[in-house]
Amino acid sequence: MQEVVQQYYGETLAGTHDLQTNACCTDAGLPEYVKPLITNIHNEVLTRYYGCGLVLPELLDGLTILDLGCGAGRDVYLLSQLSGKNGTVIGVDMTEEQLAVARRHEAFHQKAFGYPFSNVRFLKGYIEQLEELNLTDSSIDIVVSNCVINLAMDKAAVLREIYRVLKPGGELYFSDVYSDRRIPQTLVNDPVLYGECLSGALYWNDFVPLARAQGFIDPRLVTDRPITIENSELQDKTGNIRFYSATYRLFKLPELELACEDHGQAVVYRGTIPYHPHAFILDKHHFIETGKQFPVCGNTWRILHDTRFAAHFDFYGNFNQHYGIFPGCGMGIPFNNSATDAPKGGCC
Repeated sequence: MQEVVQQYYGETLAGTHDLQTNACCTDAGLPEYVKPLITNIHNEVLTRYYGCGLVLPELLDGLTILDLGCGAGRDVYLLSQLSGKNGTVIGVDMTEEQLAVARRHEAFHQKAFGYPFSNVRFLKGYIEQLEELNLTDSSIDIVVSNCVINLAMDKAAVLREIYRVLKPGGELYFSDVYSDRRIPQTLVNDPVLYGECLSGALYWNDFVPLARAQGFIDPRLVTDRPITIENSELQDKTGNIRFYSATYRLFKLPELELACEDHGQAVVYRGTIPYHPHAFILDKHHFIETGKQFPVCGNTWRILHDTRFAAHFDFYGNFNQHYGIFPGCGMGIPFNNSATDAPKGGCC
C-alpha cells in the first residue's frame, strides 16, 4: 500500500484539480491572519496541496516543529513564517516528487520571508520510522500532520514515534479523516479510495484508545466537518459510511487522567496569545473568553498549566480536593453533521 500511495501522490496527482473527492478542500474560511501568509508561498507549492484541515496551532515563535507527510511543503512554509527566523520546521515525506517541489522553492521562501537563512529542511522517509531520520527522543516542540496518518498502514507506530520525539508538554496537532464505522477490507484495498484518504480512515471510536495506548491520554477534538464525496462511482462503493475531517490536539502529559475529573479548578485567560485577543479556543468544548473565570477539569488545567500556554493564563485551585466526574462529559460520536456549530463553554 505504501507503493500505491507513493504512486498516487507522486505520479497520479499533478495538483489539487486531480483529486476525485472534496476531502482535501480546506481553504474556505481561513483565519484573516493566515491569508497574507498564503500569498507569500510559491504557486507551485500551493497547487500541490492535499490537506484536509488547518494545522496551525498557537504560539509557535522560536519552536522546533515537525510536519509529517509534508508533501510539497505548503504547511511547512506557513509554519516557517509563524515560527520565525529563530524557529525550525522539519518536513518529512516518502514521495520524492513532492519533496522535489518543496526543496526547489526553499530559497524563494527564505527571500520572501526576509530571513537571513532558511529555517526549514526536508527529509525523505516514513512517518512510522522517524528514528531512521535521526530524530531523537524529546527533541520536537510541536508535531503537525495534515491528512496523512490515515494513509499509514501502522497508525499505532506513527503515534508511538510522535510521542517519542515530542518534548514533555509538547503537542501533536493534526487533521485527518475519520469514519462512523470500521472500513471493510475490500475498500481498504481500493487504491483510489485509499489514495483519496477515505478507506484508510480510522473509525472514530478506535482512535481514542489507540492514542491512549501510545501515551496520549486525553485527545481533544478541535474542529470537524462532514465530508461529502461528490463522486457517484466512489459514493456507490462506500455506501452508507459517513466520513469526517477532524482536527485533534494531543499533549505529551503522562500525568493526565483517563476522564475529566473535577478538582474545583478554574482558569482566567489574559488575552495575550497572538491573533486571539478576545478568547482562546483550546478545543471544541473550551471557548475561554478573556478575563472571565472559566471552570475546568484537572486535565484541562494541566494542559494549560504544564505547556507553552501557561504564561497566558491565571490558575486557581489545585488537586487537593476531588468532586467526581466533571459535569457534561459524554461518550457519543464527537463529530457534528453541520460544520457551522460554534464551540461552546464547559468541559467535554
